[in-house]
Amino acid sequence: MHQPALFIGNEIYRHSSLGGKHPLSIPRVSTVMDMVHALGWLEDGQYRESRQATPEQLARFHREDYVAAVQAAERTLTVSREDSERYNLGRGGNPVYATMFRRPATGVGGSLIAAQHLLQNGGGIVYSPGGGTHHGRPAQASGFCYFNDPVLAILAMLDAGLSRVAYIDLDVHHGDGVADAFAADPRVLVVSVHEAGRWPHSGQLDEEGVGNLFNLPITPGMVDDEMMALVEEAIGPLVEGFRPDALVIQCGADALADDPLGKQTLSNGALWHAVAALKPLAPRLLVLGGGGYNPWSVARCWTGIWAELNGLEKPDRLPPVAETLLRGLSWNRSAGRHPPNHWFVTLADIPRHGPVRDEVQGLVRRVKERMRA
Repeated sequence: MHQPALFIGNEIYRHSSLGGKHPLSIPRVSTVMDMVHALGWLEDGQYRESRQATPEQLARFHREDYVAAVQAAERTLTVSREDSERYNLGRGGNPVYATMFRRPATGVGGSLIAAQHLLQNGGGIVYSPGGGTHHGRPAQASGFCYFNDPVLAILAMLDAGLSRVAYIDLDVHHGDGVADAFAADPRVLVVSVHEAGRWPHSGQLDEEGVGNLFNLPITPGMVDDEMMALVEEAIGPLVEGFRPDALVIQCGADALADDPLGKQTLSNGALWHAVAALKPLAPRLLVLGGGGYNPWSVARCWTGIWAELNGLEKPDRLPPVAETLLRGLSWNRSAGRHPPNHWFVTLADIPRHGPVRDEVQGLVRRVKERMRA
């Protein structure tokens, strides 16, 4: 019997902010929660409230002293110079703020609930848009990520006895925290599609080694046809050949054309297609959020992903209640002062077609060669 997909959310995302000028000051998960409700896309039993991961659960990957330091910084809203330098807190885009432990711990908690659900049911689909914090290090915050929920979810599944887990990262930034965590673990396939030369300046081809780590760095200007080529000709066959017991997809929306922190030019349809194409390749599927710093493009993209996971038809024009939600958003960047009308009235972007550049064709060939080796 087919199990409906499970949506994991939490009200903490409605009230928590990293600061007015921080890229993550925008509402994201809460807007997606509201959009799927407005569209009538949540059946009874499909929504689950995330809970905070405990320090003990976080310590499966993160050092106990680091977890304690994040808790202390939230409690006092201060961090010593020594701890700031040691743990990268209060600097480098990782501010001290009122929910700096509870918010990321809730993201981890959601991914752990997802892993538990997939394990207990022997399969299924879980969507946790509050997850995807792929830069977190064992003892440091990095790239707005205080804890690394993809790593902890994968570890939970491996600890429970799964033999192979595939992780596909579609964020514009290299999934360095996950790649480093599993670089030497043959049980985990890690594939990262990211913008070449962008922070954290990792994910080069010469960093792949000989294991199950595949880096797909793309120079700025990637279009939908190029993502489609990568998914259908390289990533899909790679995952299928790996035969994973579970598949985790990180769906950062910052490779979309309207995002301020990336220079790729994808439409949201490119990510929807990727999720739809990869969905059948494992009995257990966990789909996470990630980056994304334009409130309208993130909300529309991630809402559409939920539709893909449930086989729901997306309306050509949004109903008034959903349009009102999107019109109620604001953004302090220049694009937010005069947003185009389609950001309010549709889910789907106009597809962005173009030639598949030689570099992308070369990456496809490289993956195929490594698969044959």
